[in-house]
Amino acid sequence: MEKVYADHAATSPMHPDVIKKMSSVMLEVYGNPSSIHSYGREARHYLDEARTIIASSIGANFNDIIFTSGGTEADNMAIIGVAKARQSLGKHIITTQIEHHAVLHVCQQLEKQGFDITYLPVDEHGIVAIQDVKEALRDDTILVTMMYGNNEVGAIQPIQEIGELLANHQAYFHTDAVQAYGLLDMNVRELKLDLLSISGHKINGPKGIGFLYTSSTIMLEPTLFGGEQERKRRAGTENVPAIVGLAEAVKIAKSSLEEKQHQYNEFRTLLINSLNDQGVEFVQNGLLEQSLPHVLNLSFPGTDVESMLVNLDMAGIAASSGSACTAGSIEPSHVLVAMFGKDSDRVRNSIRFSFGISNTTEQVQYISEQIGKIISRIKG
Repeated sequence: MEKVYADHAATSPMHPDVIKKMSSVMLEVYGNPSSIHSYGREARHYLDEARTIIASSIGANFNDIIFTSGGTEADNMAIIGVAKARQSLGKHIITTQIEHHAVLHVCQQLEKQGFDITYLPVDEHGIVAIQDVKEALRDDTILVTMMYGNNEVGAIQPIQEIGELLANHQAYFHTDAVQAYGLLDMNVRELKLDLLSISGHKINGPKGIGFLYTSSTIMLEPTLFGGEQERKRRAGTENVPAIVGLAEAVKIAKSSLEEKQHQYNEFRTLLINSLNDQGVEFVQNGLLEQSLPHVLNLSFPGTDVESMLVNLDMAGIAASSGSACTAGSIEPSHVLVAMFGKDSDRVRNSIRFSFGISNTTEQVQYISEQIGKIISRIKG
């Protein structure tokens, strides 16, 4: 049976060159980067080299990069750190209804502590209106946090326009760019971003590593306390092998960015055209021209997501609903609910396919053929 992994938005396989680089460092570089002896200095060299590569990838300065345990910690550090550091200036934060839970759940916790959170709606394509952001801004707004590209439907938000809108406002601008980084070219200065969160395992790097971009002028209260690592902003001995692996993944992603954009767009077009050729009934959630190139979210009328995922898995295809499965039932996606309303059939029959370096044209064709067979059986 053919096995096809089409869930790269959840996590991606590590690139062989990343594994090779990390293995070498794990075997040979074991000093603590904070130690002043030769072992520590060698580890520090690898750490500095990685920080330079990563900062350059987004147009940042060397000291603007804080290494974290992943995207969740980076989001938490950005939002909680800014909220606590700037609460004397106001306690209002703006976000959206379709954020990753690493942002939404943090905002919910801050609400319990007296912060006022505005959750902006999105249109049927999953995109926030600039006018809504403008109208939500207040004198006491201290932070706007908005994802760059959505992890479920791929919708790309108007980050540059929002950055320009905030240029003369006291609010800091943070983006969760976990899904977009490595697939879209981004420069934090051109985008007028104050903070940006990244995770390594979305770009064929290791799990358990990520980074937060924040310039030295940003008021940010630490969320971990201990040693003075990361310029006193994030305590804890740095995970040198994982950081080196992240930097290697960044180099590979940057060097193949345009190639991947082209290939993944071809995959999406092929899947759509092939389903149409078979006469399969489906609706696309989101816009191809304003979404991340590797994500395709499709609604299949007359089906249910749980049955589709089980049948796809039996056919060797790993896909996702983009929502949490608990106690044998699938909870409606908060992203699709925000786009279409809780009563829409789309919240119960939509599947996310997300592509990556392990996929081929033949595999995409196989996915299409199996979808046709599965839906034919289900509708019987």
